Amino acid sequence: MTEKMLIKPYGDTVNDGIIQIAFTLPVENGARAKKAAEIYLNQLNLEDVSICSSKKIGENFTYFVAFAKAAPFIDYNEVEATEVKVEIMDFYEINKLIKSDLNRKIVVIGASIGSDAHTVGIDAIMNMKGHNMDYGLERYPEIDAFNMGSQVSAERLLKKAMELNADAILVSQTVTQKDVHIRNFTEFTELLEAENMRSKFVLIAGGPRITNDLAIELGYDAGFGPGTTPSQVASFIVTSILERQGV
Repeated sequence: MTEKMLIKPYGDTVNDGIIQIAFTLPVENGARAKKAAEIYLNQLNLEDVSICSSKKIGENFTYFVAFAKAAPFIDYNEVEATEVKVEIMDFYEINKLIKSDLNRKIVVIGASIGSDAHTVGIDAIMNMKGHNMDYGLERYPEIDAFNMGSQVSAERLLKKAMELNADAILVSQTVTQKDVHIRNFTEFTELLEAENMRSKFVLIAGGPRITNDLAIELGYDAGFGPGTTPSQVASFIVTSILERQGV
């Protein structure tokens, strides 16, 4: 039997349970509002609640930041999650591998789909300057990268991917209110399935609330969240293409 590994949040000392929590209540800022916030957190079974900040963010809306102590432990040995498994290569290794093993350029297309007007995620991966001192896919000489930007419909993205004979499609979602990102991600995979095109592409989902587990569940080959670098994505794409071709 595996020995339990009980953990809880850390603040000043191990397992003291201290957490920071931020939330909004539909009330005007003031002493009564702060007390309401404290009472609410106590009803969540949090202890030693301290409201350290309250700020009016609109008529009858107050934003709170608080510290408190959480009671529960979890057994870390029972936690299961998947990560994208790929050997991360650098800019030069990726280009060399594409040229030597594929002997052709690969085509990657990306977009933020649906009504999402944010491009910070897709730009970080696609644009030449990249992210965190890591070149974007547009800079790779062995990759033809096409960034379609934001508010791209699922149908338009698929049409462009077919026109370009793309190897991989990157789908980005930043807006997550009311789980709209789930609906948009699902709409695209369902469109691919309906057109019998799913197996043609390496399909990658990205965004602030994306995990690899969620991406796989939604029908994607991989999911990348915050902090992902272009070389991580490029390494996965190239490795996946080579595996599919049995190289």
